[in-house]
Amino acid sequence: MLLVHGRGASAADILTIGGELQHAGFAYLAPEAAGHAWYPNPFTAPIETNEPYLSSALSLLEGLLEKIGKHVPPERTILLGFSQGACLTLEFAARHARRYGGVVGFSGGLIGPDGLPREYPGSFEGTPVFIGCSDVDPHIAKHRVVEAGDVLKKMGASVTVRLYPGMGHTVNADELHSAAQVVEAVAHEVG
Repeated sequence: MLLVHGRGASAADILTIGGELQHAGFAYLAPEAAGHAWYPNPFTAPIETNEPYLSSALSLLEGLLEKIGKHVPPERTILLGFSQGACLTLEFAARHARRYGGVVGFSGGLIGPDGLPREYPGSFEGTPVFIGCSDVDPHIAKHRVVEAGDVLKKMGASVTVRLYPGMGHTVNADELHSAAQVVEAVAHEVG
């Protein structure tokens, strides 16, 4: 599992979620962004305002997945992110669609301003995707969560989107349970 932390957080922080999803036979890898941010501006800002940081962060994930892929195929690899890390994870997955073990976005959406055309090549070939977020998250508008789910579904992912009424900018037990089901499905396929 590749875990991507949020703005102001660290690899150690996101690994606490990995700890909640511990499963025999899984390795957990969490890169850390310089300055604890993958890109400087909100995920809804024009893409060019987050460059060159966004491209650098996407390249880092690509390189890590290439290294992981030498030992574990993509269909047994789960990508998971929270907040800014969820945005980066979802955007990376959309730009690199293929069959993954799963994609999990806690409080995130695709990167770029509202109304940006979302024409990504490739297919997820049934990859399970879970996206969860508060319906009143102060950083992630619910329509952006729904949009991300719709885009990935059109690209062949098996998508579950859940909005939690009145929740803060956090990860709840139901989200962890949903992510654990993705982990269990990958472990079962391997077993």
